[in-house]
Amino acid sequence: MKKIFTCLYFLIPAFLIAQDATVKNLQTEAGKTITKDPNDTIPKIWKTGGLISLNLSQGSLSNWAAGGDKFSLSANAFINLHAFYKKDKNSWDNNFDFNLGYLRTTSLGTRKSDDRFDITSKYGYALNSKWNIGLLADLKSQLFKGYAYPDANTKIYTSNFFAPAYVLLSPGFDYHPVSNFSIFISPATARWVIVKDTALSTLYGVTAGEKHDFQFGAYASFNYTANFTKTVSYKGRIDLFSNYKHNPQNVDFYMTNLFAVKISNALAVTYSLTLIYDDDVRQFGPNENAAALQLQSLFGAGLLVKF
Repeated sequence: MKKIFTCLYFLIPAFLIAQDATVKNLQTEAGKTITKDPNDTIPKIWKTGGLISLNLSQGSLSNWAAGGDKFSLSANAFINLHAFYKKDKNSWDNNFDFNLGYLRTTSLGTRKSDDRFDITSKYGYALNSKWNIGLLADLKSQLFKGYAYPDANTKIYTSNFFAPAYVLLSPGFDYHPVSNFSIFISPATARWVIVKDTALSTLYGVTAGEKHDFQFGAYASFNYTANFTKTVSYKGRIDLFSNYKHNPQNVDFYMTNLFAVKISNALAVTYSLTLIYDDDVRQFGPNENAAALQLQSLFGAGLLVKF
């Protein structure tokens, strides 16, 4: 028994000293500031997102002395999807825009008011913080048949899927002085005007009976986005193309503008303005054989979702 007490006499103080050291170590570790190892940080090389806008308006009349259509319905949809890649000096920007609109009234029936899609893909290699050398590819067309309506009883077939379509391949320089603005410039760009239905060939500057026309020229594209406030945003684009092979002084012009004012998380007022001038599209004027500025203006209120 004496030996047991002797062992406890020496072991208990040693155990208490060890426990005290352990507690102090735990307190020291708990007080340390935890820092993240830079080697554990993986940069996000893909950024994806999009926007969906849907505007609807409907009207009905019954025994209305002032007159008007008994029923009208207008629907316009806009979809934007984008995917941006960046790693080291390499970047790859992809963008898809799609617009579709229909109008239905008692007197006129159903008519298409908008139909177009635009796919752009741009690769860049950084020369410095503001300049890239790169390659841009772009495709513009529509999905469904389109008609012009000279009067209430006449419709003229004017467009279809890939009739026309514009395919562009452009090596050049990309200048981005700030994150939300860029200018792409190319002095040597190939563009194909494709008209799958030869009945429409001459409407878009393609030789009668042919399905495509090759053009070569200079190209520039300006892209700008802005959030003016938490509720007001803007997205705009201007494309310019000069065809060296035919009337290079008559520059083709394509401009899109989208303004959005958020009312709530899912509701917004939107205004879209599109301007197009194509010197080869000669369907206008008194004799319907001249080029002219094409304008489309759409105003609406409805669903707007960003993701």
